[in-house]
Amino acid sequence: MNNKRIFIEKIPGTNMEAENLLKEFQGYLALPNLKNVRLLNVYDLFNVKEDHVKAIVEKILYESPIDNIYYSLPPLKKEEKFFRIEYHQGEFNQREDATLSLIRDFLGLDEVNVHHSKIIILEGINQQDLNKIKSYYINPIESKEVELNAFQYELVEGEAKEVEFINGFIEMNSEEIAHLKEKLGLGLDMDDLLYCQDYFIKENREPSLAELKMIDTYWSDHCRHTTFMTEIIDIDIEQGKYQEMFEEALGQYIDSRKYVYENNNKPMSLMDLATINMKETLKNGSLDNKEASKEINAASIEVDVDVNGKNEKWLLMFKNETHNHPTEMEPFGGAGTCLGGAIRDPLSGRAFVYQAMRITGAGDPTQDFEKTLTGKLPQRKITRGAMEGYSDYGNQIGVAAGYINEFYHPGFIAKRMELGALVAAAPKDWVFRGTAQPGDLIVLVGGKTGRDGLGGAVGSSKVQTTMSLDTAGAEVQKGNPPIERKIIRLFRNPEATRMIKVSNDFGAGGVSVAVGELAEGLYIDLDKVPLKYPGLNGGEIALSESQERMAVVIAKEDLDKFIALAQLEDLEASVIAKVTDEKKIQMVWRGKTIININKDFLDTNGIRKKSSLYITNPQCNNYLTKNPNHIKNKDLKEDFILNINTLNTASQKGLIERFDNTIGSISVLSPLGGKYKLSPQEGMVGKIPVLNGETNTCSIMTCGYDPFLFDWSTFHGGYYSVIASIAKVVALGGDYKNIRLTFQEYFEKLENNPYKWAKPFTALLGAFMVQKQLNIPSIGGKDSMSGSFEDLHVPPSLISFAVVTDKMDNIISKEFKKIHSKVVLIPLHIDEKGLVDFNQLKKNYTRIKELANDGKILSSSSIGFGGIARSVSEMAFGNRIGFRFEENINEQLFKPLYGSILLELDQNQNLSEIFKGIDYTLVGSTIEERVIIINKEKIDLELLIKKWLSPLEEVFPIQGQGEEKIKKFFFNKGPRIKSTKSLARPKVLLPVFTGTNGEYDMAYSFIKAGADVDTFIFNTLTKNSIEESYKELCKRIGECQIIGFPNGSLYGAQPESSGKLLKIILNNPYVKEAIHNHLYSQDGLILGIGESFNGLIKSGLIEKGEICDIESPSFYISHNISGEFLSTMADIEVVSNLSPWMMDMDLGNVYTSPLATREGRILLLDNGDDLLNSGQIATQFAKENITGSQLGIESLTSPDGRVLGTISSIDRLGMGLYKNVDIKAIPNIFKAGVKYFK
Repeated sequence: MNNKRIFIEKIPGTNMEAENLLKEFQGYLALPNLKNVRLLNVYDLFNVKEDHVKAIVEKILYESPIDNIYYSLPPLKKEEKFFRIEYHQGEFNQREDATLSLIRDFLGLDEVNVHHSKIIILEGINQQDLNKIKSYYINPIESKEVELNAFQYELVEGEAKEVEFINGFIEMNSEEIAHLKEKLGLGLDMDDLLYCQDYFIKENREPSLAELKMIDTYWSDHCRHTTFMTEIIDIDIEQGKYQEMFEEALGQYIDSRKYVYENNNKPMSLMDLATINMKETLKNGSLDNKEASKEINAASIEVDVDVNGKNEKWLLMFKNETHNHPTEMEPFGGAGTCLGGAIRDPLSGRAFVYQAMRITGAGDPTQDFEKTLTGKLPQRKITRGAMEGYSDYGNQIGVAAGYINEFYHPGFIAKRMELGALVAAAPKDWVFRGTAQPGDLIVLVGGKTGRDGLGGAVGSSKVQTTMSLDTAGAEVQKGNPPIERKIIRLFRNPEATRMIKVSNDFGAGGVSVAVGELAEGLYIDLDKVPLKYPGLNGGEIALSESQERMAVVIAKEDLDKFIALAQLEDLEASVIAKVTDEKKIQMVWRGKTIININKDFLDTNGIRKKSSLYITNPQCNNYLTKNPNHIKNKDLKEDFILNINTLNTASQKGLIERFDNTIGSISVLSPLGGKYKLSPQEGMVGKIPVLNGETNTCSIMTCGYDPFLFDWSTFHGGYYSVIASIAKVVALGGDYKNIRLTFQEYFEKLENNPYKWAKPFTALLGAFMVQKQLNIPSIGGKDSMSGSFEDLHVPPSLISFAVVTDKMDNIISKEFKKIHSKVVLIPLHIDEKGLVDFNQLKKNYTRIKELANDGKILSSSSIGFGGIARSVSEMAFGNRIGFRFEENINEQLFKPLYGSILLELDQNQNLSEIFKGIDYTLVGSTIEERVIIINKEKIDLELLIKKWLSPLEEVFPIQGQGEEKIKKFFFNKGPRIKSTKSLARPKVLLPVFTGTNGEYDMAYSFIKAGADVDTFIFNTLTKNSIEESYKELCKRIGECQIIGFPNGSLYGAQPESSGKLLKIILNNPYVKEAIHNHLYSQDGLILGIGESFNGLIKSGLIEKGEICDIESPSFYISHNISGEFLSTMADIEVVSNLSPWMMDMDLGNVYTSPLATREGRILLLDNGDDLLNSGQIATQFAKENITGSQLGIESLTSPDGRVLGTISSIDRLGMGLYKNVDIKAIPNIFKAGVKYFK
């Protein structure tokens, strides 16, 4: 056995990561002397035989068309400097993990180990510059610099240490306990530690370290909302203009408490204030659609969904979650697990998560690197790293990003806000709600446990310090989304979900919380918990978080069946605990009880804290009645341009398009609307994810929040967060009366300061007032109360999310639809205290809903920060339609008129008639000329768009502007052929591998086209299951007419590029023979989309029509010209009639298709003449070469046309989707493939 080091470097033109680093270092780090950046991926292979190295290199690591390979460091120029970095031991490295899985599972080399690192080579800089680059590039939380020649493989294992017991704890005095607290890094305060001591004194024993750590986790602010549960014992209100307003609001809250609790003297707390509206509406019967369940991981309501023309009862779940502290520390992993963690909550409720919203807060990302605070990462690095982490997780797991918005405020330098909210749904009769009974079993489903998930709950509840970057590494976990995707599939199987009595996710606290919350009495065998590596002790196993695990309670008699269903989805499932009749949580490791805690004691959540608060009056000018600070009030044209040229009003197109918004075929609105994909929408609208059926029912989710309003008044901040979220629902065509809310609170560490305590209280009090007046309750929420760094604090924040269902037919988008329309403002008047007239609001919103249902509203926009001027601008941009303002509107142009709504109406509408009894103002009209006319002065629309796009362009470059020209040509020599076999319903085989996420889209596309679909999960749990999967795959290939390889991110599209797993599987000798017979003996067809297209190319099926090694391929797929992931809509032109897949379309036909990929650039390795002459180029991008493909190539076929691969996701189109996009036509590719056999 030998060790071998391999260096892989992308060739020029495909080394997009290095090119982007060059731009970043030259520009952001101000290093103009830097001439070049090279990036080498280093793979150290251990215990590998020499003859195996070649197989690993050729099948997994090296791609000759786009890679250079070295077996020693290539010679460096004198002027080049370099450094090598690697992840910390135990930090999850998906590239390394995928490489190892491919080597062991598919090459059968079990003894081989892999270690991955990177070398960065820089030309033209001095040592000072090098140090600057290192300080920016290396985040000490996750990675470290290592010597170039370091060549060792450190297994993350070793002998597990015995669990320590805290000898003498029950006899310690207060000073000794305080020292212990410091030594162990406990988050528990002294009152709770003394309470613990009292408990163990009564138990007459010493606690184990694991027990103290478990209690510390269980009672953390993150897990048990300690701050929100603190009893408020005294409230004082400062005298002043707003005193009466506060007293009235407080009086209404007290009245609600009396109604709900009657004579029960329940403590007043932030949690009580946050939930009192829900309790009141439940009691009075107006909250009649909330699901009655003890499982509260996500808000859940019962809704009617029309499925194939018949109404069904469904559960609609929604959830919001922050990962502020982890993302501040390690942006990529923190943001990724923000989404992963949010998904787990409704998933544990057995609902299918189908759409997500990302709301973030940052400091100025354009700020100079030199201004970065000590102990902090640069804002630019945080916001870009978080973008990449969240995007990567979502794109891998397959959840559509329906709405993206980032707020910029200097307070977020204290700590980033990383917030995810999402919606999920399931037929009600798929979900069984039971209770755990003695004898029931707890099954752990999903990923293995490692040390990387320790400390998250307590860490996220702590305040960040200047030392945190050096010490907090273990608190930040990276996720493995393909595993969670498998759980999503399992939990979408009603056969499995109807067996689950209760379920909980393995979030913060791991086994101790996930399992501990399932039943009153539990016996947990920690030796049964699957581990990533040996060496973890019992305490670590008990407390480590995981993104990809679920705990379920099932009856003993259902065990075998449930395990079999899990294994069918390629998931590990292990019985780790049983329910007992003793109210204790007992955990046993290596035959010893290391945790044995009374459940009643644990459920006390420690000593209830107490606090007072002092409410002060808002100071300075009323934020609601003045222009924003960026308005100079001198030149109207200049102010109009400035108004869309600030960080918080500028376009976020470059950010939005980094997130896949079309996966799942549920997006009713594209995040950017109009022909030019520019108008940002009011929220997200998702088609309810009916499996293999149709519906007109959709969900709406919106967000309301303005950090600068909170700076002026936390009461008004909370008040208008709710109003803004409701107004956006109404602007989208929803009915405000049916809205349900969920809140996210984010505040500084309150300590014992009554002024600080007043901030969340008054924010919630303002939100309470709106809920009370409109009878719209918040039924979910999450709080984060540690937004401080030294003397800096996050802006007080209450973000309101509004959720409702409606019909897709009623949905309204934001962009102007046509010229000569009337645009009116439906105002919501605000009094001198900054409060609205709720009777007016109800009348306004009721009338708007009536008009929406009647189809009379062409477009709409709520008004917020930036005022009418911003809304009109964004409405105009999407279709580049001009606008002429009326002359009486200037005074209100820039004010944040929260709750007011702009409507575009046909010019023939009688305004006085349709708005009878409603206040309205004619704001202006749409015009053909591409200008904004105000006070007779014209502002060029192109100038406005340029100014609007520019502020964040450097941070989030706008893609789809590749310089590669599209050379137009047509191939018309293809024969119009049909299969010799005529079938009523041809069968389509859809193989699902680890990382596949497009199978539902592709399956339904074929079903709609008239085919039967056979979905096959390729199982990799054991060597035997892999062999059996190969056999079964071959068998099913022989039984089908079409093979469809769905899109996905197989093994995270690693190492370095996608398609490698599919290439390996297709090259299995039996599969290779089965594919050949399928194509040439059975007259079959093959379709591959996205990553699968890449796999078809790498296997030889596209170029040669058979699976083979091609020594000098003619073409290859590489990263987009930008090097970034891109999600957009693409216009695509049919240019060849060679393939039966294209026989239902004519040459020159243009269709529109979603495109969501990082690897979408086809490179020709010769002049492309053979492809042109053979007709294998099936389609080209019609006008915009958005990925930078040579010749604008979008899809290719095999020489005979039977095998088709497409970059775009042609399977994500359907009824009612993308209403705000200029859809040229729907491709008939699936129809043609099925028709071939008819």
